Amino acid sequence: MADPHMQTDGAHAATTEAEGHGGGLPQFEAQHWAGQMGYLLVLFFLLYILIAKVFAPRLRRVMDERRDTISGAVETARKVQAEAAEQAAAAKAEVEQARAESRRVAAEAKARVTAEAAERAAVQEAEVNARIETAEAAIAKTRDAAMANVATIASDTAAAIVERLTGKAATAAELKGSV
Repeated sequence: MADPHMQTDGAHAATTEAEGHGGGLPQFEAQHWAGQMGYLLVLFFLLYILIAKVFAPRLRRVMDERRDTISGAVETARKVQAEAAEQAAAAKAEVEQARAESRRVAAEAKARVTAEAAERAAVQEAEVNARIETAEAAIAKTRDAAMANVATIASDTAAAIVERLTGKAATAAELKGSV
């Protein structure tokens, strides 16, 4: 069977281990600090070298590319904006020129139409004046003819009235004196 003495040695070893470690974390024991500091320094320098030689240059390169891209885009935008402003000014000048030309053409057309209208009005006025003169001449001729017959008509009318009222015909001397 098992040796009873053995059992006590195993228990005694477990007790000794527990007393030696104090039951705490080994990181906080001063005997391990020198090794931990060594590992800390090795890892620190290893990370420093990786960051300084690998990661930082890559990051710097990306930042520089980004800065160059942004500045290039801004410069391009400024150039495009300047070109757009020039084109807008040129277009505005063209519009103003076209407006001035259209005003000139409109003024010329208005003057031409006004002149043509005045010319037609003058021709039509001359035609109307000629018709008026012809009509006035015809009216004067008719009036003169009518006035020449008025004395005869008045004499005939007076003779008819006298004959009707008196029953006798009036003499020519009487009629001439009454008219």
